[in-house]
Amino acid sequence: MTDPELIAKKLAAIETAVEQLRTLAQPENLSHDIREQRFIEHTLQIAIQAALDTASHIVSDRRLGEPESNRGLFELLRRDGWIDEDLHRTLSEMAGFRNVLVHGYAEVDVEIVRYVVEHRLDDLVRYVGSVRKRL
Repeated sequence: MTDPELIAKKLAAIETAVEQLRTLAQPENLSHDIREQRFIEHTLQIAIQAALDTASHIVSDRRLGEPESNRGLFELLRRDGWIDEDLHRTLSEMAGFRNVLVHGYAEVDVEIVRYVVEHRLDDLVRYVGSVRKRL
């Protein structure tokens, strides 16, 4: 059974992280301020992980299937009508981006980090709205 308190907590974590990024982040300083880079990267990681956690909980609870990767969680949500195709693509890319941040598979490109902060935060907010709408 979906735990509404757990989902609410994770969705609030996304909103908090997005609000912190909007009010505190200085993406123009990413290339020369390691503290700024770490703050932004870590806060993005928190938001994306919370999105993955909610997706995992929903997929498991609704028995939507076994994803092969974190990206697959968002595909399963798309198939079940939780998110649309556009949001699915964006969140899948964010899941891959999160892997780079966490596991260091590749050097983190500060231009990508800046782009996410400046142009993709609304996607996380849309995800929150989509999940709340379905609950």
